[in-house]
Order: sequence, then structure tokens, then C-alpha cells
Amino acid sequence: MRVVAANGQRLATESFGHPGDPAMLLIMGATESMLGWPDDFCTMLAGHGFHVIRYDHRDTGGSTTLPPGTARYTVEDLAADARAVLDGHGLARAHLVGMSLGGYLAQMLAVTDPARVLSLTLIASEPLGWDSPALPHMSDDILAHFGGLATLDWDDLAAVRSFLLRTRELCAGRAYPFDRAAEEDRIDRILARTSSLPSMFNHASLGGEKDWTGRFRDFRCPVLVIHGSDDPVLPSENGQALAGNIPGAMIEVLTGAGHELPAPLLPRIAGRIAHHARQANP
Repeated sequence: MRVVAANGQRLATESFGHPGDPAMLLIMGATESMLGWPDDFCTMLAGHGFHVIRYDHRDTGGSTTLPPGTARYTVEDLAADARAVLDGHGLARAHLVGMSLGGYLAQMLAVTDPARVLSLTLIASEPLGWDSPALPHMSDDILAHFGGLATLDWDDLAAVRSFLLRTRELCAGRAYPFDRAAEEDRIDRILARTSSLPSMFNHASLGGEKDWTGRFRDFRCPVLVIHGSDDPVLPSENGQALAGNIPGAMIEVLTGAGHELPAPLLPRIAGRIAHHARQANP
């Protein structure tokens, strides 16, 4: 574990593997801490010969946390945090793996700091600055579920656990059994290391400062898109739009998967990312 101080924040990070191996930075999605990346998945990537780093976004886990509703940072600030994690680990370049909002942030770095990005893997993500007909987003079920935040009693840990568990259940596809016990364990770990539980939803008010229109076409590095065919948060059309509009991009469709990293598919996903990164490594 290492804490990186930058941009007025303290960012909690954790690394796996040998520091001398090519670096791979994992960037999680909105409201998620580093625990969104399963421990086994990080170990698998390290076993493929990469120095793997995951970290807590601000307002999650062990990173700087603001009271609910008081955050004024932007999506660009979160991208700057990812850059700061690289700096804090002394890394000039790295392979970036981003999931959901994390994929959006990874795309920002690939545009603003192309020399530092060896490759991009975009999991369950959407194009940066999409400029064509609108793409589908969250399902009605998930929107209705998040509508319950207004009445959630954050002092009632049983209710909070139930809400977070239902979130993961709604995000899951139907092809793989929902591992309730594993998710309950992960949620308990999140609760144990989070100082202000409702602050994670400060991410819901994120806005942007810059015009990123069409910038998803500007990447110079190799791009791999991984997307579940049954994703209810960012439906598969988002992944298809990425892969279809980035020259040379490859796509791996996870049939029957949702907005998730299904445990049975972790070896396949880790192997695919490792192969992509090895081909891109100079």
C-alpha cells in the first residue's frame, strides 16, 4: 500500500507484482474504490508479468473524502488523479485499464498525455466526446434503484449493505451465477475502509470543464475494448461505437455478461488484456 499526495488529495494505492515489470494502472468506475478490481484479477495480471497498480478514487476507500454534496471537482480532476498515481509510483509510462467511468478517464489521459500511455483497455465504457446519434445508457431498473438514494438511511448498515448488494445484482448479466456471498464480503470490506459511506455518490454530480467532442478518435496507442453483451449501465452499443470508430481497435464481447467482471471470466479477461499489452509494449 502507498498513499500518493497530489492535487490537494491523498490517494490510497496498492500494487501487485514486480516493480521492474511493465506498469499497468487500473482505473475503476464511478463510486467505486480499488476493491472494484477483484484481488484475484490483480494477481492474475501480475502473474502475466505486469506491475499492477489499483487505487481509490477521491471520496472512496482510503483516499481524501469530502462531506456528501460538497464536492466541486470535475471529471478532469479525476483524470489528473490517475496521472498523479503514475507520478507517485515514479512511472513515466503505463498500460491503462479503465472500467466504466475509469475507461473515460483513461481515454482523457491517452489524449492529453499520449507519450505516457502504452496501451488502452476499455471495459464497459463509452466513447470520450461521442459526436454521433445518441447511445443508450442506464436501464429503467437501475435508474429506479438509484432513485432510492434519497430515502436511504446511511446510519442503517443493514440497509446500506442491501442497497449496495442490489446495485451489484442489477449490474450483473444473466449468463453467470450472481455470487452473493462474494459480493457481501466485498461490500463488508468497502464499509470497513470507508470513512463516509454516502460520499461515494459525490461522483453522481461530476461535470466536465473541457470540450472533448470527437476526441475518442485521437488515440495513438493500441486499443482493446471489452464489453458485456448484456450491460444494463452502458449497453453494448457503447463498446461497439468505441471499437468501430477507433482505427485498429479490437473488441472482445463477453456474451451474457453485464456491467461487471464475472468471476468465471477473470482468467480469460486477464489473459486478453495481458496479450494486448505485450503486443503494445516497446
